[in-house]
Amino acid sequence: MILASQSPRRVELMREAGYDFQTIPADIDETALPDEGPAELVGRLSRLKAHAVASAHAQPGELVVAADTVVAIDGAILGKPLDANDACHMLRRLSGRTHQVMTGAYVMRCEPEYAAQETDSSDEADGTSIGFVEVTDVTFYPLSDDEIERYVASGEPLDKAGSYGIQGTGGRMLVRKIDGDFYNVVGLPIARVARAIDQLTAGSTHA
Repeated sequence: MILASQSPRRVELMREAGYDFQTIPADIDETALPDEGPAELVGRLSRLKAHAVASAHAQPGELVVAADTVVAIDGAILGKPLDANDACHMLRRLSGRTHQVMTGAYVMRCEPEYAAQETDSSDEADGTSIGFVEVTDVTFYPLSDDEIERYVASGEPLDKAGSYGIQGTGGRMLVRKIDGDFYNVVGLPIARVARAIDQLTAGSTHA
């Protein structure tokens, strides 16, 4: 099995689930298309990552797992902050509000006749691949400027999409409520991915 990611959080979740795999990150253009929404973006990128790694590295019958995660509010994507000021700006935008964390996941089994072909669907199950987008709602407490500045000064937000880490201080101190899969916010909806792996391993196309 290949995990098409070097994300420490995704690697940890896959290892904790008991999978034996190698990590090979995909080298693709992750720029959003014109008028592409967050869900469409993560669905497309996870699919492209899987196909890129499969076509270059996978053996016949091998599974490839790929994922892409974004934080979104009001339909806008919040990436990693440019600097501390940008992190403060993002956190003020999230303060007291509900936002979405979206992960596109794509699991494919590489057949001997496999040739990488991009498909148009971000939610599919065709016997050799299963793709889906998982959405989790996250609600922040109202945050004071002092709280935001202290959190940003800790350094935790500076390498994270949306400027917070759910598994660290951000999750403990900023988040009031999570509606949906916690591990999706970490970076991989592992239970749903595991079911996709089981379906493809068994050759089943049934949800």
